[in-house]
This record gives sequence, structure tokens and C-alpha cells, in this order.
Amino acid sequence: MKVTPLALSGLLLIELDLHGDARGFFVERFNEHEYRKHGLPTRFQQDNHSRSAPGVLRGLHYQYDPPQGKLVGVIRGRIWDAVLDIRPDSATYGKSFGVELSDLNGRLLWVPPGFAHGFCVLGDEPADLLYKVDNSYNAKGEGGIHWADQDAAIQWPIPNPTISARDKALPSFSSYRNNPILWQNPC
Repeated sequence: MKVTPLALSGLLLIELDLHGDARGFFVERFNEHEYRKHGLPTRFQQDNHSRSAPGVLRGLHYQYDPPQGKLVGVIRGRIWDAVLDIRPDSATYGKSFGVELSDLNGRLLWVPPGFAHGFCVLGDEPADLLYKVDNSYNAKGEGGIHWADQDAAIQWPIPNPTISARDKALPSFSSYRNNPILWQNPC
């Protein structure tokens, strides 16, 4: 397992060791000893599994009460995973980052609390995400920022994505900057 700190403070790219042959592959997705050795969380509250159709874009979502970090990976298909640093006291506040995660590239992304997160499905197949979270889900403590916000400057690699009504109604990043209480879900 290789862990690489990324340009946004606290964001980590984890590259797992895939062992494969003509029959398929084996990968160790979580090993408490290895995670601890690399300074990653080893205690998670919840495992989540989501499936999205080709062309779907979800995000940008975050949870502030309680703050929640995510360990994101793909077990089927391909996604473009994107984050936006929304921590006002961070040196990388307002900066975004994106990376392709797939069932074959052995990558996970650690998204610490204080980041808005989203993804879009690449290719013609559905994508299944499996992600661990370090705090319990609280619908009243979640929020979001509009996926296409100019200030976020995320370069989404698919044209005309399928977006939920909820995600279309999320506030802009400039609204968030002016009033961080907008962390609350508007829907």
C-alpha cells in the first residue's frame, strides 16, 4: 500500500496492492496495522455502498455535525472523484482536486472532514462506490455546494451529467464563503 499526501492539506491518495492473474484479482482494502502505520483512521462508524448509472453526477456534499471524513473507493466501474476544501482556516481553502477511481486501479481517496465531496460516473457502465465514514450520518448536519460552481473550478470530465433536483438546488461557494452557516442542507 502506498499513501501519497496531495496538494490539499489532509487529502490522501491510497494506492492498494492488486494481485491479479487471468482468473481475476485480490486486493486488501483495509488493514488496521497498515492504516495506522500511515496515520490513517482505523476506526469507522459506518460502511456505505452506492450505485450510480452512467453519466450521473452527485455532489458536492459534506457533513458538519458531526464532522465526517470519508474513505472512498470503487468496487465496480469508474468515477471522477472531486473534492473542494471548505475549511475557512485552511491554507488550501477554496481549492479543488479530482482523480479517477476505478475497480481496477486500486486507488482510494481519504477525504478528511471539512471537504465537500462529489463524483461523476465515467464510461458506459454503472459504478459502485464503497466508502467508510469516521462519524455517524446526521441528515440535519449535512450541506452542500453546487456542483458547477465557478469558484469551485472543478473540471468535470462528462458533458450534460444527470443531476438530482436536490443537487441542482445547492448554494454557490460564494454564498458559503459569505455565510458558512449555509453548511445546512437547503432541501
